[in-house]
Amino acid sequence: MDHFLLDIQNGIARLTINRPDRLNALTEAMMDDLLALCRQIERAEDAHVVILTGEGRAFCAGGDIDAWADHTPDGFARHWLRDGHQALDALARLRQPVIAVLNGHALGGGLELAACADLRIAEAHIRIGQPEPALGIIPGWSGTQRTVRRFGAQTVRRMALFGTQFDAVEAERLGLVDQVVEQGQGLAAATELAETLRYRGPIATELVKMLINAAEGEERERVFEVLAGRAAAMQPELQTGLAAFKARKKADFWK
Repeated sequence: MDHFLLDIQNGIARLTINRPDRLNALTEAMMDDLLALCRQIERAEDAHVVILTGEGRAFCAGGDIDAWADHTPDGFARHWLRDGHQALDALARLRQPVIAVLNGHALGGGLELAACADLRIAEAHIRIGQPEPALGIIPGWSGTQRTVRRFGAQTVRRMALFGTQFDAVEAERLGLVDQVVEQGQGLAAATELAETLRYRGPIATELVKMLINAAEGEERERVFEVLAGRAAAMQPELQTGLAAFKARKKADFWK
C-alpha cells in the first residue's frame, strides 16, 4: 500500500493519501487499498477517531484520468465505478468519526472522498469543485447522491452542472466544510478536535454516528440490523440458545 500511510497513536488513526507527484489522484489499486485499510481501521480497537488528509500540496485531485480513460464502458461501470463505491462507502460507514483535513484542492473524486467524512477542515488556500462533466463524464462515486444528502442539491448543481469551484471561505458558508484554518494548520486543528473525543463515550459516539447515518439515508438497513443485533447479543437468551445448540437440545427460553 505504497500510496497510503496509516499511523495509529493515542486513539487517533491518521490516514494519508501518499501520491503527491500526481496530486494524490486515485487509481483502481488505491481504491482496493482504501477498502482494505477501512476494514483494518474498523477492527482496530485502539482507533477511536480517523483523520484523513493528503501528502504534499493537494488533498486529492480526484480519479487519475490515465487509470480509467481506456476502460470499455462495461469495465468503467463494473470496476472503476462499482469498486470505487465500495471503498468510499466503507470510509463513510466506519464506526469511528472521520475528520477530513483538506490541505489542498479537493476536486472530483477528492470531493467525493471528503464527503465521506463526518467533519471537514479546510486550509484557507484550497478550492473545491466537481469538474467531471467538462470531461464528458459524471461524478460517479456518489458525487450526485451522498454529496446532495450532505451538502444540498443546489450547491451540487452549481458545481456539477455549471462547473463552479468554491474557495475555502465560500465552501464554509455553503456547508461544504465545517472549519477554515490557515495554510499548514489543518492537521493541528483536526488533532485538537479529535482529542475532544476522549471526553465522550466511545460506544455512545459510535451509536450516534450510525443513527445519524441512518437518518441521512446512509446504510439504513445495516444500521438497524446492527443495532438490533447488538441488543439481542446482550441478552441472556443468546447464551441459552448457544448452550442448547452445543448440547444438541432444544432451547427452553422460558425457564
